[in-house]
Formats: sequence, C-alpha cells, structure tokens
Amino acid sequence: GEVRVGRRVYVGNLAWSVEWQELKDFFGAAGTVVYADVMKEAGGRSKGCGIVEFETPEEAACAIETLHDADLGGRPVNVREDREDRDLR
Repeated sequence: GEVRVGRRVYVGNLAWSVEWQELKDFFGAAGTVVYADVMKEAGGRSKGCGIVEFETPEEAACAIETLHDADLGGRPVNVREDREDRDLR
C-alpha cells in the first residue's frame, strides 16, 4: 500500500501488559485509529513500544499534543511522530 506520512505516531514507555486493543482504545480519544500495534520480541514479550495510525495527520498531531505523558497502564507514555513511516514499504 501507499505510505501515509504524518498519520502515524510512535508510542514509547508502554507497560508490558498493554496490548494493541488497549492502545487503540486509548488513542481513540484523539481521533479515528485505523491501525494499532505493540512491538513484540521473538518470544512474544512486549518491547514496550508501539505504533498507532490515524485517519488524518491532524488526529495524529492531536494525539501527540494531548496524550504525550498521559497515563496508560500506570506509566506516562511517550508519544511522538513516527519517523519510520517514510521508510515503510
């Protein structure tokens, strides 16, 4: 598919217990989430980070503004623009 620059955010400092569904629900506060995933190691353990993609760049910007440092699973999450999205194929 096409690369949609600016609609994705990178989420860091996730609690180990957080799964993609919880991530999607949490970021739904900022807009329409079309994709959410928690990075996993080979053994299935969370890497403590994830990716969330919104319908529009505006929603992604809203998520960065309003949800950075917000509490998810007892930890303040780190939200920023996903710089890798330009490299995805």
